[in-house]
Amino acid sequence: MLTLKKTPLFEEHKKCGGKLVEFAGFAMPVQYKGIIAEHGAVRENVGIFDVSHMGEFMISGDDALNYLNYLVPNNVKKIEKAGTGLYTQICNEKGGTVDDLIIYRLDSSFLVVVNASNIDKDWNWFNKNKKGFNVELENLSENISLLAIQGPNSLDILAKALKISSDNLKLQKYFCIRKHNQDWIAKTGYTGEDGFEVFIDNPTRAVTIWKELISLSAEPCGLGARDTLRLEAAYPLYGHELTDDISPLEAGLGWSVKPDKECDFIGKQVLLKQKNEGLKKKMICLKINDRLIARQGYKVFSKDKTEIGIIASGSQGITVGYPIATAFVPPNFSEVGTELLINIRDKLTSATVVRRPFYKKT
Repeated sequence: MLTLKKTPLFEEHKKCGGKLVEFAGFAMPVQYKGIIAEHGAVRENVGIFDVSHMGEFMISGDDALNYLNYLVPNNVKKIEKAGTGLYTQICNEKGGTVDDLIIYRLDSSFLVVVNASNIDKDWNWFNKNKKGFNVELENLSENISLLAIQGPNSLDILAKALKISSDNLKLQKYFCIRKHNQDWIAKTGYTGEDGFEVFIDNPTRAVTIWKELISLSAEPCGLGARDTLRLEAAYPLYGHELTDDISPLEAGLGWSVKPDKECDFIGKQVLLKQKNEGLKKKMICLKINDRLIARQGYKVFSKDKTEIGIIASGSQGITVGYPIATAFVPPNFSEVGTELLINIRDKLTSATVVRRPFYKKT
């Protein structure tokens, strides 16, 4: 029988009424009061997520920057200044995505945040490809608690909880990271709202901060709301919009791929070919013209009922008010306004290609 890992907040999740499920080998809350309520709290006020199951690697050494620049398609030289960060991916030799991640420049080292389901896979990949580089790798995944505070009121509530100046937080730009007292705080998120992620190296302190945030009206949120929020924002989820066989270009993340950067990187030639010759498949956003929900793996058809693609993710669009989905189809079916069909429970259901994202904060 599989023994699930627990984050330092495991007991707090139970106290808050969290419904615990297995995710990436961890016992994690899928919801507390309910996905709709938690989704709404993030859109209207502030929600908190325990994302301590995510992985963190520390990369240091004389060649740390060049090493990371070889591993990823984005240009790590853009974050030579301490306190900056960027979103990128690790690509394989076929241009497919090993994982997507965020890299933060600290002082003389880099903090890399990877997906929970890919920690071991990524750690092996990082070690496999370090030959020839003077670097040191440290896996901190089991030593760091990570809290995500998301929503329009996240800045003020986080400042109060940590007893720090809200003015200092206001100065942080997106993907920037700063140390406030003993905690590293990054301005980032996965919900489509303003927010922060707090890296905490003391389990007891993580519990204290969690409780303090709740006392200040932050709503505990589970994996269910995290998924509906990210899908409305059209953010990719590894295993859905990104896989070993899907490139970042195919997933619509071309802004984070820099094939013209000076150095070589893994997957460069395939990504250059895709960019120059065009893609064979492309991610699209779909509004379902029905109440039915499209799920991953459902088939997509053209209006003449020819099978053309597959659904990557789908859910009710809680804020936008209609079912939504992402899918991969040939580029000639990707134009906004194109009507397609999805086989949902043996019913060919109408869906319309819409602009990405479904939701954008005002």
